[in-house]
Amino acid sequence: MTKQINILSTKKLLPNQKQDLLDANIHLIEENFIETNIKNFELSKVNDNLIFTSQNAVQSVLQHPKCNELKSKNVFSVGMKTKDLLTENGFNVIAYTGYAADLAEIISLIYGKESYTFFSGNLRRDVLPNTLKENGITFNEIEVYETNITSKKIKEKIDGILFFSPSGVESYFKLNTIKEEMCFCIGETTAEALVPKLRDKKVKNIIIAEKPTVENVIDEVIEHYNN
Repeated sequence: MTKQINILSTKKLLPNQKQDLLDANIHLIEENFIETNIKNFELSKVNDNLIFTSQNAVQSVLQHPKCNELKSKNVFSVGMKTKDLLTENGFNVIAYTGYAADLAEIISLIYGKESYTFFSGNLRRDVLPNTLKENGITFNEIEVYETNITSKKIKEKIDGILFFSPSGVESYFKLNTIKEEMCFCIGETTAEALVPKLRDKKVKNIIIAEKPTVENVIDEVIEHYNN
């Protein structure tokens, strides 16, 4: 590559993730466009099964003094990293998927007679709770963390942008626009949040990672610019 490629990540990456981009001769600019904070919450009314759709929710519950009381319950989760975090900390994950819509479908079709507690954040998507409601499944929701928008104005010329959540997309567009930049998304939900924001609906400017992990997003970036 002759021209330097400048990539913006809308969240700060781990050292090994940065190194992969550096090794591919890609210059990284990184900013946290959202921040998450643990909330105080009660664990008084918890149903027989637990639902987690993010690592942030798991981290928050792990810090609750009554956390160990939950480990006898079956868990349903979204995302491989969320599942791994739960398993490493002694939870029994009996089903996990890449997307909340798929998990809601599995619960509705196979485990519909069970009751659930969904540990969520303040900006969670509606798809999972709405599907459970529509199918008459018993569940309650405990909000365990909050996501805050921390927008930054990007002045550098960039070739591509890494997006990891719909709230990251919202935050970026508060102070910035997209013209010709290539957008790399961690998953379909993030891409769906991006499509209406793109001028003239340039859907060809979006690449979705094969698996919803940060590493897979980085792989897509390297493959795109090295080709």
